[in-house]
Amino acid sequence: MGVAPDGGWFGYANLSGAQFSPTHSIDFWMLGLQILGISSMLAGFNFIVTIVNMRAPGMTLMRMPVFVWMSFVTQFLIVLAFPAITVALILLMFDRFFGTLFYVPSAGGDPLLWQHLFWIFGHPEVYILILPAMGIVSEVLPTFARKPLFGAPVVIYSGIMIGFFGFGVWSHHMFSVGMGPVADSAFSIATMLIAVPTGVKILNWISTLWGGSIRFSSALYFSLGFIAMFTMGGLSGVMHASPPVDLQQTDTYFVVAHFHYVLFGGSIFGLFSGIYYWWPKINGRLLDERLGKLHFWLMLIGFNVTFFPQHFLGLIGMPRRIYTYAPDLGWNFWNLISTIGSFIIALSFVVFIANVVKTMRSGPVAGPDPWDGRTSEWTIPSPPPVYNFSRVPTIHGRDDFWAEKHGDSHGGAPRPKPSPVTAAEIAAIHMPPPSYWPLILAFGLLIMLSGLLVSMVQVVVGGLWTLYAMYRFAIEYHRPAAGHAH
Repeated sequence: MGVAPDGGWFGYANLSGAQFSPTHSIDFWMLGLQILGISSMLAGFNFIVTIVNMRAPGMTLMRMPVFVWMSFVTQFLIVLAFPAITVALILLMFDRFFGTLFYVPSAGGDPLLWQHLFWIFGHPEVYILILPAMGIVSEVLPTFARKPLFGAPVVIYSGIMIGFFGFGVWSHHMFSVGMGPVADSAFSIATMLIAVPTGVKILNWISTLWGGSIRFSSALYFSLGFIAMFTMGGLSGVMHASPPVDLQQTDTYFVVAHFHYVLFGGSIFGLFSGIYYWWPKINGRLLDERLGKLHFWLMLIGFNVTFFPQHFLGLIGMPRRIYTYAPDLGWNFWNLISTIGSFIIALSFVVFIANVVKTMRSGPVAGPDPWDGRTSEWTIPSPPPVYNFSRVPTIHGRDDFWAEKHGDSHGGAPRPKPSPVTAAEIAAIHMPPPSYWPLILAFGLLIMLSGLLVSMVQVVVGGLWTLYAMYRFAIEYHRPAAGHAH
């Protein structure tokens, strides 16, 4: 429609107001984010309830895999952080559609209200992105070091602390707005404190590798890349805990370099580690290790060539959020290097896609346990059947499958293997039937919210559609079938 959102991903007032963005551009962005916020919170509550209520017998919280733990903490961040951005977006919606003035200073509003609400969501969002990757690394390292995760309870507690402190540091994004020395000091101290549980995790990961019988797979390469790159990003993050340092670097490419080291060098490397690790479980075939390692080295080199020069660009004054600049400002050389690096990253993704296509056609069959895994997902076939476990496992300790195969870390003998599953057990498994109503409900929500761009009649129609779909979905499987009592 020719109206791409043009207020920046941060949507700062008053750029996002009707005066400066009079088209529907910000409206699309604002309504899309609200729909995404609803879906994220639904998923968050779903994960929390599932993890609390549906663990296997014997799986106490401290026996849960660390990846599940980090995902658990992440869901609490989601359900607590998204309401803040929802409130900010509702106020913006009222400003744009109904003429209120929440962010207009001349009418008694305040554009800094948007910044506070946005970053109260925005900084926990950073940990929403990184904690699952930390969980992946905490699963991959013990498997390929062939030893338990060093200090696993401390890794879990530090993840919880990161989630807790993540809500107390948002205004380090706002040191340049003039909050005053007391607020600056409080957020500076909180930002330094949050580095402590992160440092604890790095110590635990390195200690897990120390003295291990290490197998250098693609999954391990990406986990090691995660640790190195995330540590570098964390160090430049601690620099920004100092208001005077932050004041000099804010809105420059130094900040761009910092958060890419955390969120690309961190999250993306961690996610690829998880892809290479769980791919055989998902698809039943192993990815090619030579192509995997080529993918890693290209991505690592391309990543550093792209983003390390941006530290220099920031220090010599290149501002963020510009799409062009004059040729005589001294930024050309490092921008050229950065561009070359981005092409190397793109090439690494091409190698990954080629690996996927090749191995989906002719990759070696993985079997249920290709890595000599430690956790219970490696006990079932690859790819898993629709019912996952044909017999619900009983968990006796952390790394239960490893103890079953090799004995526990205290020298105990391996446990006897359970008896084979019978065809009658599999036939007795009840699977919930599929439903079209969630999809129909989602379309109703889309019609209702997009109606705000068109007419209130569409809003009403979409709202009634949504309520009807919610009702039908809620009662769909609660009516007893003819001749059966449920």
